[in-house]
Amino acid sequence: MITTTATGTATAGPTGYRRVAATGVSTAFGTFGELLQGVLPQDEVPPGEDGNFLVTLPVARWAMARFELDWDSHELSVFPPHKKKALRLTSMIMEDAGGAGGVLRIEGTLPEGKGLASSSADLVATARAVANALDEPMPAHRIESYLARIEPTDGVMYPAIVAFHHRSVRLRASLGTLPSMTVVAIDEGGSVDTVAFNAIPKPFTERDRLRYARLLERVTHAIARADLAEVGRVATASARMNQVLRHKRQLDAMIRICEDVGGLGVAVAHSGTTLGILLDGTAPDHPARLAAAAQSCQELAGEVTVFHTLTF
Repeated sequence: MITTTATGTATAGPTGYRRVAATGVSTAFGTFGELLQGVLPQDEVPPGEDGNFLVTLPVARWAMARFELDWDSHELSVFPPHKKKALRLTSMIMEDAGGAGGVLRIEGTLPEGKGLASSSADLVATARAVANALDEPMPAHRIESYLARIEPTDGVMYPAIVAFHHRSVRLRASLGTLPSMTVVAIDEGGSVDTVAFNAIPKPFTERDRLRYARLLERVTHAIARADLAEVGRVATASARMNQVLRHKRQLDAMIRICEDVGGLGVAVAHSGTTLGILLDGTAPDHPARLAAAAQSCQELAGEVTVFHTLTF
């Protein structure tokens, strides 16, 4: 779901009518961590790339942005005030548009610092809302060009599961979509600064990089075949390999619960604090598996959150 709307008003001036105010509104979805995240061998990436990549897992949680443009002003503000990256992005777009002011308002259903692409969704929704107010196109490649100047970014500007070079903010491949899955999730607490996390040198060997390349190949083919079981296996393998970077205390326990309830696998926020059991949302016994997984996760960690993947 991508919602984009724009409205405007005009006033009379000495040279005729000129638009002085307009409002643009848009949204962007988040992700539940990643199906896969790692580093590819150098010979499998373009010159200048460092090989870092991820495969998104889009979920039905959203960031919503509303931009009230005023051509007669030169001041920009954002609410809530801590959304400074979104304000910086707005300033960049407005500078390219010739300069003007306005008010940006952001809200949504994605918790911050948990690895659910909340910052990326804020920025993508902001870019679209500002462009709507300006009545300008804002295709995905233009969003990438702006966000590459701000921070590492998930590929939430694309309506699909994608392989994405998040450090250089560049699409690697659009992989398609999958039947609906449910994610039964727990949060180990705290928050993670993804910019700082992505600055950490990755301790992966060449053997690890080759394994990531094989996992990417596997998940690419699995998505093309709508093979949820294989997708789950790849997600679990990636979660295990990520333990050297961002250790999840409850990963082994979550894998055991997944096996007990007949889940597909365990996905994690590789640079966040959340873990989730993947369930086939189309299976006839899905309600029973969901109830069993939720009960076991609650006994393990207390609070449980259920997410639903997007099928586009």
